[in-house]
Amino acid sequence: MVALVAALVGVAACGAGAPASSGEARTGLSASSGTQESPATTPETTAGTQGESAIPAPDEKIPSDAKGLATALQRTTAALHDAIDGWSKKGRPPAALELLALHQQRIYRYAARHPKVATKAFARLPAALAAEAKDNTAAIRELLALARPIKPSAIFKVQSPRPAAELLGYFKRAERRFGVEWEVLAAVMFAETKFGRVRSASYVGAQGPMQFMPATWKAYGLGGDIQDPRDAVMAAANYLRASGAPRDYQRALHAYNPSQAYVDAILLHARQIKRDARNYYAYYNWQVFVLTTAGERRLTGPKA
Repeated sequence: MVALVAALVGVAACGAGAPASSGEARTGLSASSGTQESPATTPETTAGTQGESAIPAPDEKIPSDAKGLATALQRTTAALHDAIDGWSKKGRPPAALELLALHQQRIYRYAARHPKVATKAFARLPAALAAEAKDNTAAIRELLALARPIKPSAIFKVQSPRPAAELLGYFKRAERRFGVEWEVLAAVMFAETKFGRVRSASYVGAQGPMQFMPATWKAYGLGGDIQDPRDAVMAAANYLRASGAPRDYQRALHAYNPSQAYVDAILLHARQIKRDARNYYAYYNWQVFVLTTAGERRLTGPKA
């Protein structure tokens, strides 16, 4: 039915910078592991040396000790929430917000790959943030397990997403028509293409921001354009409703992508959006990463 873009698998998340505008992104041979990037040296942007209000550089080093990881996550999330509260949600997000979201994403990706450190770090957090951290880390870990590393020379088509407020309107319109919760629809688009940043078809031929196989689109696409975000969201809600939602999201999401890891990840992210709508806007600003046989690389977002 629907399939994730090969190595992106929603965890699309850390290494070298790349274009955020429409175009093609080559994964490159110099991709790093994305877990212990070299810290930037610009004093105005280096968190940890300039206080809590400092904005992290795109490749700021992720702390490898529990105390440092907990402090970085708590400080970054608080600053990110403040930035989201001050954003109109229309048009391109402020640069500071994008950098904070990217840093938060990279912290979670590091935590997903270092469970022992993450467990100790999360024990130091306030209860609400600890619950959020556990959900985000578990979701990333599930999707990383599904990722298919690709050749470093592979090229992906990427683009800027539609404004967050516009996409939210599509999700809510689909919920009103089909009864599928908007948070679930948002989590699906987030996992599939990072809210439409990925333009390439998947390795099995799934297309568009919600990654439909052409045959499934023909049956559930309501005569729309598979590449159009509004049409794609409506079609996804149509298909999920026909597959059991909202009564049984487990069944419906498994029909959408037959993997329990995928189902679990979608529901974890949707739960976080329900708990705090700011998580939708945080996820909206998370970026696309690919896994290659030479390491992991970021294709969109702030340049290093």
